Amino acid sequence: MAKLKILAAADLHGDVNIAKKLSKKAKKGKVDLVVLAGDVYGYSEGEPGILEPFRKEGQKIVFVPGNCDFNEECAMLAREGKSIHNYYVTYKGIGITGIGSPNWKLSLDEGDLENIKMNFGRMKTKKKVLVSHLHAKGTKAEFSGISGDEILRKAVKDFKPDLLIAAHIHEGEGIEDKIGKTKVMQVGRRGKILEI
Repeated sequence: MAKLKILAAADLHGDVNIAKKLSKKAKKGKVDLVVLAGDVYGYSEGEPGILEPFRKEGQKIVFVPGNCDFNEECAMLAREGKSIHNYYVTYKGIGITGIGSPNWKLSLDEGDLENIKMNFGRMKTKKKVLVSHLHAKGTKAEFSGISGDEILRKAVKDFKPDLLIAAHIHEGEGIEDKIGKTKVMQVGRRGKILEI
């Protein structure tokens, strides 16, 4: 079976130049899918066309909102990409679900855990990916002094995705970790090409 090749990135914070660089990286890497793990906007007035560089290249995009992404921005993003916040998609036989943290939300709750559980239950794929803006408790990204999320860690331990893509800690970009057998990848503005 052919592998799914993705470009995972996050924390663009409205910077169209970062989006252009990521789109070029996705094109050069011949990826099947661009996965954005939140904070696509934030800190500054984001341009409505932040995803335009990807769209121009015909690149498929899925995303979860981050704490700096607000409802109106998520609606703009959903016009050009697919939100997987509390939802799931299947590409090349890989199930991908997401849990975002929009509107300055800095921790997940039991309702979020139920949504993750529901989506893992719906996925009929052998391999599964969980995308979160927040990082999980007990991972190396906590070097930043910012505690990881307990609910996210519980979700990973309970549902055992093959891969957790997380962001939020800008300085943690590129850190690889494990929770049980789940590979944990911290992503950011440079983006990381992954094969699943």
